Amino acid sequence: MSYLSMGEAHRRITEYLNRFSDAVTYQNGVSFKSLFALSSNSHFLLSLADALALFNDANRLINQNDNYSQFSDIIVPLFRSLQHYKQSNFVETYNAFEKTANAFVQEFRNWESAWALEALFVIVYEIRVLAEKADRQLASNGKSPEKLKGAGSLLMKVFGILAGKGAKRVGALYVTCQLFKIYFKLGTVHLCRSVIRSIETARIFDFEEFPKRDKVTYMYYTGRLEVFNENFPAADHKLSYALKHCNPQHEANIRMILKYLIPVKLSIGILPNHRLLEKYNLLEYGNIVQALKRGDPRLLRRALQDHEDWFLRSGVYLVLEKIELQVFQRLVKKIYIIQKQRDPSRAHQVKLEVIVKALKWLEIDMDVDEVECIMAMLIFKNLVKGYFAHKSKVAVLSKQDPFPKLNGKPVTSV
Repeated sequence: MSYLSMGEAHRRITEYLNRFSDAVTYQNGVSFKSLFALSSNSHFLLSLADALALFNDANRLINQNDNYSQFSDIIVPLFRSLQHYKQSNFVETYNAFEKTANAFVQEFRNWESAWALEALFVIVYEIRVLAEKADRQLASNGKSPEKLKGAGSLLMKVFGILAGKGAKRVGALYVTCQLFKIYFKLGTVHLCRSVIRSIETARIFDFEEFPKRDKVTYMYYTGRLEVFNENFPAADHKLSYALKHCNPQHEANIRMILKYLIPVKLSIGILPNHRLLEKYNLLEYGNIVQALKRGDPRLLRRALQDHEDWFLRSGVYLVLEKIELQVFQRLVKKIYIIQKQRDPSRAHQVKLEVIVKALKWLEIDMDVDEVECIMAMLIFKNLVKGYFAHKSKVAVLSKQDPFPKLNGKPVTSV
């Protein structure tokens, strides 16, 4: 920090207070929101922190002027939070900022118009980000991380304020998305349900009136929830919506959407091309796609094993594991095509021993009984049309469309 005089410190603090007062007086939302963005590391706020460290009488400046003193419950803890942030004491940063947030929410509730909505968004964002920083610091000191849970409770209060009638309700989806981020981080995704019900069943909400940014984020997180619940048609709809409306310049966000949309598409029989996987650095799915194309269960199992940690962390491992039935379907289809080329009249009769030999060639050791179980499952799931001649150990395939397409239906459908 370069040398700072007492006079310069006084000037910086007074400038902040004047900006705050003017923003409220003239309802300047753009100027107002910048006054709360601690984690933006703006030069203005960091230089203010230096001034506050030198000038110990900031509270007097606030209380001696009616334009400032009426907002002292917001500004005083904000100044304290800013000083702790500059010192990288994120636990105390969060504690002080939480007081600012509560005081701001009370004021926001009393303002009739939604002019300060963007400032509220900044505060909601900062509450989440500062809580995450505080929890990491607590954990590194051997203490129990608890701030993010508290941030979730505060944001629920904000959601309740926005979920009424009037112009403020368009902010409800932004707060919902921040809540989703908290719940996913904490592993308490079941808490998303009550918020989703409020958004999707309340008549006061028209989804299309929300900003595009918030709609994309909302559909991304609700799509992920549908993946966890194995509701793949709904997941496909929500994640496809998010992908279609995502800003094409935001490649990191597109990658996040595709990370979940690709396994959903695979589960309903739609394969991505390799260029897409390369462009968005999702080559973990490359061998899984190849396994489906070739009908190669060995390649699928190897791909799942090679990237097991990544798939597990992403929450898509179980989705990908269930694709094995489709791989077996394609293996049987390849055998059927080869037999049809050799003897069209007998192509529909597939001996289980032939499938056993094909699997052995792929270094997968299965006996006839195990293969029979797989064939039974393929028929049951309508991936293969046909029946068993149990005594002769032959699968008799339908002569018309023996391998139905999924047509958007997941393998798990009955």
